Amino acid sequence: MKLHGMALAVPLLALSLQAAAAQTYPNRPVKVIVPFEPGGFTDVVARVVAQQLGSALGESFIIENKPGAGSTIGSDFVAKAAPDGYTLEIVSTNHVTSHRLYKNLEYDPIKSFTPIAKLADSPYVLFVNAKVPVQSVQELIELSRTGATPIRYASSGNGSTQHLMGALFIAKSGAKLEHVPYRGSGGAMKDLAARFVETSFAAVANGLPHVKTGKIKALGVTSTRRNAQMPDVPSLKEAGVKDYDAVVWLALLGPAGMPADIVARLNEAVRTGLSKPEAKAALAAAGVDVALSSPEELAQYMAQENDMWGEVIRNIDIRID
Repeated sequence: MKLHGMALAVPLLALSLQAAAAQTYPNRPVKVIVPFEPGGFTDVVARVVAQQLGSALGESFIIENKPGAGSTIGSDFVAKAAPDGYTLEIVSTNHVTSHRLYKNLEYDPIKSFTPIAKLADSPYVLFVNAKVPVQSVQELIELSRTGATPIRYASSGNGSTQHLMGALFIAKSGAKLEHVPYRGSGGAMKDLAARFVETSFAAVANGLPHVKTGKIKALGVTSTRRNAQMPDVPSLKEAGVKDYDAVVWLALLGPAGMPADIVARLNEAVRTGLSKPEAKAALAAAGVDVALSSPEELAQYMAQENDMWGEVIRNIDIRID
């Protein structure tokens, strides 16, 4: 009987220690890994999130950039960290695509991480240069099938979100487009505006200045809802591309095995911080909308995204060594 009592006491003690840790969390600075270069889209959003978490929880949340290999260097670091809540990561959509593009990764994008909260999302827009003789998505699809010259779409590189958005469009619409990879979204947009390529899927913030100058046209938004900055531009689904619904999303993760109480505390802090008008305005300026979730909702969403983009990557059969 004594042994039985001791056996029960061990897990009870562990639970008690976890609860105590959650109540005092955080009691030292928290490292937030951003697996991209400073100043980029994810980094800008991460700094807003870190500031709000710090204000809500009374401790410093310090951004540390670990870029490289399609975000896999930073994610590998977090996957191997202690699951105590002091090493977190802010990831983008490519968190669930990179493992299909790069060989020999030592982590799984789902199993190696604890989902904490979805943070924000943003659609891409199907743009064409001003010279392309179309005014709608359906006209572009028809031109791609019947035109005398190929319709090329520019992206920020093989396996990039821009590349995959275009591949999904081809699969859903039957359009015939040729992929032209660049070494970054800036070069792709520059050549689109200069009429060296016909079309591109790109962020609203990247394309809107060129729309205003008349150098490019916006035909469709990749999400099912219209974008507030381009309210007259229909969604691709509205424009007749059945079941097209894709956004660039951002989420807060930790290593697998984080205590549920700490996860709940972080999720509540995210919801409180990003619900503030100043946080929403800062994210809107970065081109994204606040999109919050529970940890359970994020887990389900990431699994769905993993399946969807996995199918796209299998269809175009690409790997990055």
